[in-house]
Formats: sequence, C-alpha cells, structure tokens
Amino acid sequence: MEESVVAILLPESTQTSADSLTPRQIVAELDKYVIGQAGAKRAVAIALRNRMRRQKLAPELAEEIAPKNILMIGPTGVGKTEIARRLARLAQSPFVKVEASKFTEVGYVGRDVESMVRDLVELGIDMVRGERLEEVRGKAAQNAEDRLLDILLPPSRPPTAGEDPAALRDNQTRERFREQLRAGRLDARVVELDVREKSFPSFEIIAGSSVEEVDINLKDMLPGLFQSKTKKRRVKVPEALEYLVQEEEQKLIDMESVAKTAVDRVEQAGIIFIDEIDKIAGREGGQGPDVSREGVQRDILPIVEGTTVSTKYGMVKTDHILFIAAGAFHVSKPSDLIPELQGRFPIRVELEALGRDEFVRILTEPRGALVKQYMALMDTEGIGLTFTDDAVHRIADFAAIVNENTENIGARRLHTVMEKLLDEISFEGPDLPEKTVVIDEAYVTRMLSDIVKNQDLSRYIL
Repeated sequence: MEESVVAILLPESTQTSADSLTPRQIVAELDKYVIGQAGAKRAVAIALRNRMRRQKLAPELAEEIAPKNILMIGPTGVGKTEIARRLARLAQSPFVKVEASKFTEVGYVGRDVESMVRDLVELGIDMVRGERLEEVRGKAAQNAEDRLLDILLPPSRPPTAGEDPAALRDNQTRERFREQLRAGRLDARVVELDVREKSFPSFEIIAGSSVEEVDINLKDMLPGLFQSKTKKRRVKVPEALEYLVQEEEQKLIDMESVAKTAVDRVEQAGIIFIDEIDKIAGREGGQGPDVSREGVQRDILPIVEGTTVSTKYGMVKTDHILFIAAGAFHVSKPSDLIPELQGRFPIRVELEALGRDEFVRILTEPRGALVKQYMALMDTEGIGLTFTDDAVHRIADFAAIVNENTENIGARRLHTVMEKLLDEISFEGPDLPEKTVVIDEAYVTRMLSDIVKNQDLSRYIL
C-alpha cells in the first residue's frame, strides 16, 4: 500500500469555528466527505471534542488528561484513512500517516520509529510558516516593490556619508515607475540581482545515524560549508520581483517563533495515523517474523504511551498526540497485539464493508465525488459529460461484483472501474466532434461486461 503524508493548512477563522463544533456537528462535517461508518465518525468526533474541552481546563489538570487513542478495525477501502485526514483538516492539526509494516524492514527496527514524530514536526513547521507568510505577504510585497524600484531607478549621484539615498531620487519619476511596474509595462526589462545560493557538500551518512543527527552535527562542526553565498544574476523584472518578495517574506518571519509554535501545536493537537497495525500483531514465544513484529510493537509503545523525542527544532513530548491505528485484522486480531499496546488504544470501532448502495452514494454525494471529478476533468476539454442515474447504479453493481469475485478493496474499486469505463472518452476527448457525452446504462454495460465475465483478466485490470 502506498504511503502518504499529508499536511492541511486552513485559515485561522476555520480554527476558531472548529473549536465550537459539537460532536454532532463534527460528524455532519465528516458526512460531507465520507459515506457511512457512523461508529468511527462518532468516536473521532468525541476525541476531537475532548481535546477542545481539555484546552479549557487548568494546566495542572489538563496535563493529567491523556488522549483516548482509537483503533479502527475494518477492510481496506472503507474510509479509515479518509476519516482521520478529514478530522485533521477540520481541527487544523498536523497530521501524518505511516505504515506500521515499514518498521519491520531491515534498518527500520529500533529508534527510527521516532521518525513519525519528526515527520509530524516538519509538517507542523510548514503549517505555521504558511500562516505567517499569509500575515506578512502584503508587507513583503511592498518592501520587494520598493527594492526593485531602487534597482530600476538608482540615485542621481552616489550619496555622501550619512545622506539618505532616497532623498536623491525624483519621487514623481519613482511613482510613475511604480505605476508602470504594476501595470506590467516593465516586464521585458532585465535587472541585476544579488542572489543567495546555498551549497551543501556531499557526505556519506554512517549507518545507524538519523538524518537529524547528521544535519545538526555537520552544521556545528563545519559551519562555513553551510553558509549561503551571493552571486550576480541578470533576470527579467517579474522574476526579480518574485525573488525579492520571497526574500522579504523570510526576513519578516521569525523562525524561532515558528518552531516554538509548531512544536506546541504538534504536542497539543498532532494526529498520527498508524496504518496496517495488524501486520505487526505478533505474540511472544514465536520465531522468525513474529519476533520482529513484536519488537516493532515494543518500539512504538513508548511513543504512544508518552515520551520525549529529539528533533532539530527541540524536544517534543508525545503525551498528548492523538494516535489513530487501523488494520483489517483478517489474519490476526487486536488481542494479538502485546497487552501494553492494546491498553493504549482504549476506543475500538469496527468499520463495515461497503456494498452496492454505499457505492452509489460515494459516486454522487460527497463534495469530491468521483462522478463530479470526471465531469470537471472533461469540462476542461469543452466536453459536457453527464451520467444517468441508471448508469451510476450499474457502475456500483460492477464494482460490487468485482470486489466479491476477486479481492475486496472497498471504495478503491470505484477508481479502477471508472478509469476503465472512461478510457475511450479520456483518450479521444480533445478530438471528439460531439461535445456532449451521456453515460447511460448501456454504455456502462458495453465497456465493463467483458472484464467482469473474465475473472482472470479482471484480477489484473481491475
């Protein structure tokens, strides 16, 4: 399964409104994106609301209240990851997804499980930096414009000691240049800039060392090698303005404050989603892979229980990070996890397998429903693509049949079915003489019936 890491950035106003959401309202928000799974939505809604409640308590009592971590049990493709992602978006929380099975690979077992916390901190830094950039964008643009005008309109003579260079410039001419700059009439002009460039030497990383350790140690031992250098570059005015804006933004942002805020947000509101936790469910007394799996469980345990992880932005406590674990548990069961780890996931929810009726709703109801996605994609080619109700139901039928006859991958089957269904239209789209295309039941049957009949073929294609 593909590993992905997602960080969500929302406006500050969204954070304020999220703080006032009741569990019922949180579920209603999740309903806009995820079909069904009321039990899982209810559990994460309560967990999020309890976080908000905790923040209103006295610090001494709040410190004692640990998050109630959640274990989601259910087959693939039923919405486990999407529920956690949408919850993070709603709460404006740093969110990272990791695959528990990757820690059984050679070189990963051990303290490298702490990398999930470091990844979360990096995402937190990106979120806070993005927010600060929004705050200073106007000021940075103004400063960059003034710097560019200084280059375009140099003083009439070199200033003497203590003399302000601005006093030697013609303000009326400067304002005319400003108007031309904003109107784009100076875009063809070329200016010379001092551009900072960082040069990073190449080193071989010693096995067993973390990237953070190597990065910090090299900067301490060889600071000169990591200093930025400047060189002259001739660029057009738009590119120069863009570079100057970025430079001014970095000047206006206090990265120490960003790091402090990000670490605090990670500690108080971070969410780590551990997928495929059933793949490391091994018991004591075994041999071979089971021993390795139990070792991974014991490595993960301190992070879930609450520990302090060293990052390049400082020490990060994991005591109040919310952990959501998920797994299909087809072969193993939750009780196969070591008792200590089981105890750290007190809330357990079972997600239901999806069938034809849920597929119909997934195709049409969510804000980013698949049918809406393909209609929007083809609209970029000037093609009006529409689906009849019968066609949508037939697509759901085929997806359910293939899931039943091959491997049940839940809603992910809809993606493969839709790609096969619209293969001709997607390829021929730009050249189609008829710009209105209606997908009806007959078209769906014609495009998909052969694949469904041939189970051997469907295993490879769908």
